Parts: sequence; structure tokens; C-alpha cells
Amino acid sequence: MREQNQIKRTLSEPEGVARVQALMRECPEAHRTGIADQVCAAFGFVDARGRFQRASCLKALRSLERAGRLTLPAARTQPGRRVERRLGEAVATPVGVGSQVTELVDLALVRVDDAAHRAIWNELMAREHPRGMGPLVGAQMRYLIGSAHGWLGALGFAASALQLAARDEWIGWDRALREAQRHRVVGLNRFLLRPGMACRNLASWVLGRVLRRLGNDFEALHGYRPWLVETFIEPPHSGVSLRASNWRHVGDTCGRGRQDRSHAAAETRKAIYLYELEPDWRMRLGVGPAPARRDGPLALAEGLDAAHWAEHEFGGAPLGDKRLTKRLVDSAQRQGEDPMRAFTAVARDDWPAVKGYYRLIDQPPESEVTPEHILAPHRERTQRRMQAQATVLCLQDGTDLNFTTHPQTRGLGVIGTNQTGAQSLGLHLHSTLAVNADGLPLGVLHAQFEAPQPRGDEAPTQEEKKSFRWIAGLRDTAALAATLPDTQVISVADREADAFDLYAEQQQHPQVGLLVRAKHNRRLANGQRLFDTVRDTAICGQVVLEVEGQSLRTKTSKRPARLGRTARTAELALRYCPVTLRGTTAGADQPITVELTVVHAVELDPPTGVEPIEWFVLTTVAVSSAEQAAEVLRWYRLRWRIEDWHRVLKSGCKIDELGHHSTERLERAIAIRLVIAWRVMLMTLLGREAPELPPDLLFSDIELRVLGDYAQSRRRERPTRLADTVREIVILECYRSPPGSITFANSKTNRTATALHCGC
Repeated sequence: MREQNQIKRTLSEPEGVARVQALMRECPEAHRTGIADQVCAAFGFVDARGRFQRASCLKALRSLERAGRLTLPAARTQPGRRVERRLGEAVATPVGVGSQVTELVDLALVRVDDAAHRAIWNELMAREHPRGMGPLVGAQMRYLIGSAHGWLGALGFAASALQLAARDEWIGWDRALREAQRHRVVGLNRFLLRPGMACRNLASWVLGRVLRRLGNDFEALHGYRPWLVETFIEPPHSGVSLRASNWRHVGDTCGRGRQDRSHAAAETRKAIYLYELEPDWRMRLGVGPAPARRDGPLALAEGLDAAHWAEHEFGGAPLGDKRLTKRLVDSAQRQGEDPMRAFTAVARDDWPAVKGYYRLIDQPPESEVTPEHILAPHRERTQRRMQAQATVLCLQDGTDLNFTTHPQTRGLGVIGTNQTGAQSLGLHLHSTLAVNADGLPLGVLHAQFEAPQPRGDEAPTQEEKKSFRWIAGLRDTAALAATLPDTQVISVADREADAFDLYAEQQQHPQVGLLVRAKHNRRLANGQRLFDTVRDTAICGQVVLEVEGQSLRTKTSKRPARLGRTARTAELALRYCPVTLRGTTAGADQPITVELTVVHAVELDPPTGVEPIEWFVLTTVAVSSAEQAAEVLRWYRLRWRIEDWHRVLKSGCKIDELGHHSTERLERAIAIRLVIAWRVMLMTLLGREAPELPPDLLFSDIELRVLGDYAQSRRRERPTRLADTVREIVILECYRSPPGSITFANSKTNRTATALHCGC
């Protein structure tokens, strides 16, 4: 790891001063520049490209002379004020700029590497940026934002701040390491979008593009790659574009400028943002994993780009050894590129990677490599994504994972028995998936694996009952809800969760709401039946439900039979009323009552021979109007998202085809795929629900280039929106309908890579 030369500190040491004086005595006729070159050669003061660091050396020598520690030859010339080249007139105002970044023509990022572009950059900054054009210090990089409409803005990168308490604490380096490696942090010191433009998503597009190429450009010019980028946001700006481009707010400045040696703190306090160019920068720097807890809400797609998502969702996992954590990130990254294939195929003959993955999965049962620890970073980021939402639905459900065809796996349970008495072996997965009010998945909160065993004659304890799965999930959700005071958190479950113990449990955790579809026509505290009571109330409104078609499916060894269904539009009558349940919880002697609201929806005119849709939904959420009842019903309909996620797990990530010798290993491998399936599902839904998003939020440059070339080869425009990019993937995969998650999991990276090799 190359360290930055400490020129001034080295020369200020007594040994350094004596050596410089000796060099000057050896060459009494040398001028200042010649002395600086000799000093650079003697001390090894060269940059990453092997060039003498003459300017920094001269600055240090002049400082020593002012301190009276040595005498330099008289300067041959007097340095004058440096005059930067400018145009001499304002840069032409861009014409015809649209309101969306997708409407811009020939939008491009132009690197400033000649005098003509430098003059344009200087003129823009001098006239239109509040802090002018500089001077910038240290290693620098400049860009212009070009288009067919004219120059839209500019950016400038230079040396980072000498020290920042909040930044340095977040990075975790001490003073010596900071002085040696500060060059690995570069500052975004100028960012200008020209006044008068209102082009949506332009800032996010520019930031995404420049950060993808900055490392290569910086290395080509200066000989080394930066690992982090820092910038500052000054009020009244809020940093929305930065957060949308995956920047991280780490704290605020103290109000001191770079030259504030008197600690006057006369500058405005600014927010400090950092961007991670290299996912493994902490390992390279040797500062250990990131802090376990990071504050601040996360945008839905923040940090999910192809290059960094695995580091964000798995980095810092507490596995007991940072090498295992690094292996986890690398393995998840590889599997995310092609989740339907085995790891040996995904690794593409990289046998050290294969060996490392199986070493991770095959840790002893008592090790720190557990599903909970694997999912810990993802859960923390899910919590932060929840923090950015007004309402979050925590969907609970269970699914059986059939491993009957893998009898070598130790510890499997009995998940079913067929007509002949043959037992099906596998695991039961009970999980909680968080989604926002629009049904977009925020992440996996909870995953519990069970290997069900036949019970004896003894009565099960409360923890041994199946109903306890839902109680455990509710408790876990309630613990998270307690940390989210500004977010309405609601636990949603289907009919299997209809148990009085669950409703009583919610009374102990009022910070989380509860919404369960009723299965039992319970007797209420007043003696009446639940279903009859709500049916007797007046209709308060109607809702329309689009019922999707469903193909007929015969029974297989792993899947039950399914009846076919024709797509239709159903009109449902809506009712609601308060009810009081009365019952006894496990271990209690006296009955208690629970106040709930039941929302009833029934199909008014079903097709002939078709059973009408009828739902009874019990909830602790206050319902006092038809609109609120319809909202509760809409929330319940989003419960199907977790079933879609289970389908992605099984069909898109092939978790029931994993072959490991023990359930501990199997659970670790599945835990990784839980997050991969969530990301695949989110990417698919974002293409449908948020088609206007820029595609580089989720796709890498190589993927976008391949898909763009493929589209142009078929005489279509290059995709500029997320929806267009998803459509190109579907076309490339030869599908004719909008993509489902399974299509997406099968095609996204594997097929774009294939297209690249084929020259599309």
C-alpha cells in the first residue's frame, strides 16, 4: 500500500536538515530548483508515477528558511500572481434543456485535459459558482457536463481536508495513518449545475457517471486510485442528490477552513458526505470493519448498484474473523450476478474463490457464522430504509423447503407426508419481509429455520407451538418499531396467524400495529359470532380488485396441485365494525379481552360457478371511515409480496437445489440468497413502479453499455430509464411480456455478459 510522502515533516527533523545542508555544500552553485531536485532524489520524494515532488519540496525548504534553519540561494525570479486562462466572456447559455434528464440530447461527461476546456471550466466557475474557480490544491481532476444544448455545468476534484473530526472518526484512522494515506481521499470541491435549469435527475446522473470513472481517470493522470470521495453541503441545500447517488452523511464540520490556524471557526458549518469508490477500502486501509450502527435514513435504491450492493448489505457482518466477512461479501457479489446457478459455476473456474466459499459455509456449528450474523448488516440497512418511510408493512409468512432428494443432509425435519405415508424431508422457513406502502420491498428483517419433528403425546409448550412463530416475529418487529418513532409499522399476516395469543401479544407492544386475515368465526365477548356480526352491518363502500389469471398445475413431488383461474375484475362490497375478542392466553388463569376492528370485503357478482372472494381482516389500526377500511384492505393485499419473494427464492435462486451435508451449512447458504432474492425482486418492481429512475442506480456501466449497443443494433434508442433497461433485458432473453422476478434473476447479468462476448 503506497504511502504519501511526509516531505515537510521529514525535512524538519534534525537529520533531515543536516542532510539538506550537506547537499547544498556539495553543489554551491545550484539554484533552488536544482537543490529541490537533489533533495527529492536523495530522500525518495517521488509521486506514484515516479516524478519528483518538486513543488512540495520547494515549499518545505522555504518554510525551513523562514524558520532560520537553513539558507537557500537567492531566488532568480520573483513569483508573480498566477493568472488562470479564461474565455474573457460568459459561456453561452444552454438552449432547449428539458425538464427530465431523459430529454437531454448527447449528454456526456467531458474530462478537462486541454487549454480550451480548462478555459471554459474556469469561466463557468468564476462567473457562476459561489466559491469561484479556486485555487484548488493537491492532485486535481476537472470535468465539464456537455450536451447538444450547450455546457450544462462542471465538477472539480482536489485534495481532501487536512483533518475533519467527524470524517476521521468514521474512517477510524489515527493521525499517523491519516497523514500517510490522506491522498486516498479526494474532495469534490466544485459541483456546478448552471442556474436557470430545472432538469430532474440531472444531478444524480452526473454524480453517478463521474464516480464510476473517477478512479480510472485519477490513476491514469496521477498514478494511484483514490478510495473515498468527500464533499460538503452548505445550508440551505439538503444533499438530496448526494443521498440518491449513495453518498453517506457522516457528520458536520466545525466551521474551520483549510487555512484556519487560529481556530477562529469563521466558516459556515457544513454537512460532510463521503462516497466509497472501493468497497474494500477499510481492509486496504487496515482500519477494521465499519461501526455496527450507522444513523440516517436510506433511500429505497441507495447502495444497490451492481458494484457495491454486496459490500453494503453484507459488509461488517460479525463473523468472528474479518477474512470471513470479506469472503461473504465476495461470495454474495458473485452469486448475485447469476443466482440460478451453483457457486462452482458462478465462480468461473476461480477455485480459490470456490474453496473460500465452502470454507465459509462449512464453519463449525458453534462458530459465529450464523444466519443471524450473516443477515445483520442487511437488517441494519433495512431498518434505515424503514426510517425513510411513513408507513412500513412487515409481512410474516412461512414456507417449506423440500430437500427430500438430498438425503445426505443431516438434521432435516419432516415437512409433509403423502398418501402412501412417505415423508418429505426439509426445513420450514418463517420470515418477515418489510415493504413500504406501495409494496416495494425494503429488506429481510427476520428468518427462522425449523426442522419439524413428529411430536409425542406430551402437550407442546407455548414456544413449541406453530403459533409461536408469529409471536416471535411480532416481538422482533416491535423491537424495530421502538426505534422508528416517525414510522407507522404494521405487522401483516395471513389466516394461519389467526390466534388469540397473537392478538394478546400485540397489546404488550402498542408501537406496532397488527393486521391478520381471520380464519375462525370466533365467538365474541357479547356472545355473537365474528363473521355474522360484520355481515349484518351496512355496506359503507365498494372497492375494485383485479384478479390475476392462474394456470392449472398438476401435483408434483415438490409442489401441490393448483386449480386454474381466469383473470377478472371483481367488485367488492366493503364493511367494517369494532369487535371485542375474549379468550385466555397460554399460562394465564383469567380470560382477557382484546379490542379490534374487522374489515369485511365480499364479491358482489362473481362469475357463475366461481366461489366469491370474501375476506375478514382483523386489525388494531384505527378505522373510522370507508377510506380507512379500503386502506386496510389494500395493505392486506400487499401481503402477497412475501409469497412472490418466496417464489423468487425457490425458482429464481434455486434454494431447494442446494446440497450440503448439514442443516447448519444449508441455513448459511440460504441466508445469503434471502438477500439476493430481495434485491432481484426490488429491481424488478422498481422497473414497473418507478420507471423514470436513472438505470445506473442498479446497473453497472458495462451492463448499460451492452444493453445500449444491443438496442441500437436492433434500431432502438439506447435505454435511458430504468424501465427501458429492464425491457431490453426481457427482449434479450426472448420474452414478450413485462419481466417477472424469475426472468430477471435468470437474465440480468449472465445474459448481458453473454451479449458482450457475442459482440452485440
